[in-house]
Amino acid sequence: MLTANDLYLFNEGSHFHLYDKLGAHPATLQGVEGTYFAVWAPEAEQVSVFGTFNHWDPTRHPLHPCQFSGIWEGFVPGVGVGALYKFHIRSRHHGSVLIKTDPFARLNEIPPKSASVVWNLDYTWQDSNWMHTRARHNALDAPISIYEVHLGSWMRVPGEGNRSLSYREAAPKLIEYVQRLGFTHVEFLPLMDHPFFGSWGYQTTGYFAPSGNYGTPQDLMYLIDQLHQHDIGVILDWVPSHFPTDEHGLGRFDGSHLFEHADPRQGLHPDWGTAVFNYSRNEVRSFLISSALFWLEQYHADGLRVDAVASMLYLDYSRKEGEWIPNRHGGRENLEAITFLRQLNEEIYRRHPDVQTFAEESTSWPSVSRPTYAGGLGFGMKWDMGWMHDTLEYMALDPVYRKHHHRNLTFRMLYAFQENFLLPLSHDEVVHGKGSLLGKMPGDDWQKFANLRALFGYMYAQAAKKLIFMGGEIGQWREWAHDDSIDWNLLQYQPHQGLQRWVADLNHLYRTEPALHEFDFDPRGFEWIDCQDVDAGVISLLRHGRTPQQHIAVVCNFTPVPRLQYRVGVPQGGYWKELLNSDASMYGGTGLGNLGGLSAEPIPAHDRTHSLAMTLPPLSVLFFKAPS
Repeated sequence: MLTANDLYLFNEGSHFHLYDKLGAHPATLQGVEGTYFAVWAPEAEQVSVFGTFNHWDPTRHPLHPCQFSGIWEGFVPGVGVGALYKFHIRSRHHGSVLIKTDPFARLNEIPPKSASVVWNLDYTWQDSNWMHTRARHNALDAPISIYEVHLGSWMRVPGEGNRSLSYREAAPKLIEYVQRLGFTHVEFLPLMDHPFFGSWGYQTTGYFAPSGNYGTPQDLMYLIDQLHQHDIGVILDWVPSHFPTDEHGLGRFDGSHLFEHADPRQGLHPDWGTAVFNYSRNEVRSFLISSALFWLEQYHADGLRVDAVASMLYLDYSRKEGEWIPNRHGGRENLEAITFLRQLNEEIYRRHPDVQTFAEESTSWPSVSRPTYAGGLGFGMKWDMGWMHDTLEYMALDPVYRKHHHRNLTFRMLYAFQENFLLPLSHDEVVHGKGSLLGKMPGDDWQKFANLRALFGYMYAQAAKKLIFMGGEIGQWREWAHDDSIDWNLLQYQPHQGLQRWVADLNHLYRTEPALHEFDFDPRGFEWIDCQDVDAGVISLLRHGRTPQQHIAVVCNFTPVPRLQYRVGVPQGGYWKELLNSDASMYGGTGLGNLGGLSAEPIPAHDRTHSLAMTLPPLSVLFFKAPS
């Protein structure tokens, strides 16, 4: 299966379909059915494959070196789909023996078991309509509103030991829910195989294997296929930044530091105790880029969210002085990681221009979402972590103190169009003692819900794409716990129902009003009306679309004090329809508002010729549409 060209490209670092060549592949050789095995172990002096087919005897089926590539290969007759196997590796380093899971396995046993499973990826996809049109759904000027999901805890089965849903069981439930709430995409926390469930998938061992906790590869394909058939995009979290050091995994794979750096100042992540990939190694880059393309091509993923990008970019990330090695110029930038990320994005967009990559990058690294030819990293979008932290810090304050922190709401507009930003209210903000979104809000119960509705409203008013982690949309009181289901029982209570309906209506408005999404990444799409009314705690802004007079005015009152006859300047006269009001009674509010809309008067305000004299309910966000 491995040609001379394959070996050359692999060792050069430019073979990006290694999953077709390495690993375990059921095949027929000279009329004999069996499985072809191939594994990269250049520092091995002997490699064999053993498993259920040879009673786990490592002497029965030795593999053979493939020229000088470092790859060992062999064909084992009679081995078919479902057989368990591992690689038995005798290293040149002190003759140590290692028992390893296949890095290219398509399926592994459910942890704590760790054998790989011979498997095929045969599946008949039914999502051709989506695949032919998904460029439109994933475009930078399209509405992109993401529901972030940890599949293992989204919805459980209490009557059966509180088990997680399988991929196939989740499909109809998740589709119905996402459609009802109006999200455009689902983003799954890593579904790649991982040994510790409590890592949420962010400590990956199977870079080509979906987690067997929820079913087979075909079951995951079915879930994605069904989501696509219902016009829901799928983004997968992917972790090329580090990997766990479990004995069966990638660490010291052939007795040497094959995938990771040997020096712990480069190869050990201090926060997580994990190993850091050696991006300077050609074969490691081939491995990782092949993994990224694998999920896009074999599983029809519409995008990859790349985790912990900041930890890749900085050699001194979470390290004290003396605990890191500068680059060749004496700096802290990881030049090899930068090269890898650029190459990764170039290959993805060259082959699949209709998908998106998302960077979870928490610093002010420049041009993360700008093309590589312009000096950028080449991502499609970047998470705006600064907005998330600033806004949550502001919203957690008692309103009486908010006027002293008004800048937290407005600061992002100084940098908002330097990147293609996505605004996340993600899983990281509702764990480890940080409290749930609802729990962060100040005041009594009514004020907490009103504040959370205002937070979501302000989020959807911003020029950026959106992401909400599961549970936030129903106002879960407790932090997310990966071993429990979302507290769906809360929806029997009106305040939680109202919040959920508010999120659904925000999504509907965001999707149907071009002014709220066409220019999410263009300064033409955003304009302050007044961002300086600190004492009143009121912010007003305009969103614009491509069509003339396509304007949406958004007015936010971040205090519990109603404002009557509050005047807001607008760019034209006529009747401005009140599209949404977070204080409407159906959302759990007081029902205060503007009776469906207001006529703009020829009274100048905020440097505009017309203005609206409106009623601002307490802790509310209002959306008005300009007359066409």
